[in-house]
Amino acid sequence: MTEKIEDFRSGYVAVIGRPNVGKSTLINALVGEKVSITSKKPQTTRDRIMGVLTTEDAQYIFVDTPGFQTKHSSELLDRMNKSVKSSLSDVDAVVMVIESTGWRPEDEEVLKLLPHDAKNVILAINKTDEVKESEVILPLIQESMKKFAFADVVPVSAEKNHQLDVLLQVIRKFLPEGDKLFEDDIYTDKSPRFLAAEIIREKAFRLLGDELPYGVAVMIDKWEENDQGARIFATLIVNRESHKGIVIGEKGSKLREISRLAREDISAMLGKKVYLEVWVRVRKGWGDDAAVLKSLGYE
Repeated sequence: MTEKIEDFRSGYVAVIGRPNVGKSTLINALVGEKVSITSKKPQTTRDRIMGVLTTEDAQYIFVDTPGFQTKHSSELLDRMNKSVKSSLSDVDAVVMVIESTGWRPEDEEVLKLLPHDAKNVILAINKTDEVKESEVILPLIQESMKKFAFADVVPVSAEKNHQLDVLLQVIRKFLPEGDKLFEDDIYTDKSPRFLAAEIIREKAFRLLGDELPYGVAVMIDKWEENDQGARIFATLIVNRESHKGIVIGEKGSKLREISRLAREDISAMLGKKVYLEVWVRVRKGWGDDAAVLKSLGYE
């Protein structure tokens, strides 16, 4: 029987912010495992990703949300924004992330999602390694407190693991006393199939950069696994025929590299040898097709 730890706390923490502000990088750094994909392009996170961190005195269950945005409209983006709003309900704490370079209009839009009387919202000022803290951060903290009554403001660098321990201690104050909700070795609620698809999508974003249109998704078609290894067959879905050539590359070079990089990460995740085969298929307008979105897991 597990010994009950006095004053142990556990609870849910929503992490919100505009696209490309560093939410996924922050959660990955806090959890110590890769639970959400990252890239320089905004809108890489499309689904609520749950990451779990268990320490000696607390269990933090982080919900990474898609970056809330209002510039473009589609069925997919509508569902992503709805996901952000629903993440704010039934959580014990909210961490809003902005960059150390200051507030933007997109940050203000995210701020509007928060109830004015919320007492559990912490502001994390990320990417402090990119500025001189003494000159920039203090004025930014003062400006931020005028915009919203944040429970606390913590300057951090997710990339450099700076002050993440401080952020955790601040969050812990808002978690209710209670037992662990997950076993110690659990770090995400997502299945290996989901994480594999996300890894493939991340490699596509990272490798193709600005060439890659946002109309791309990954579907795992077949998954065979035993103690020795895994055989995975996946489809990378694009919106247009012209996009297919971009993803495949000259003589298949781009697709081979996406597959190679993804295979390495999936193998590390599963702890076994992986055979990965990725195909590219065109499904026009999939981002506005409710049936296709549902089949891809976007509820």
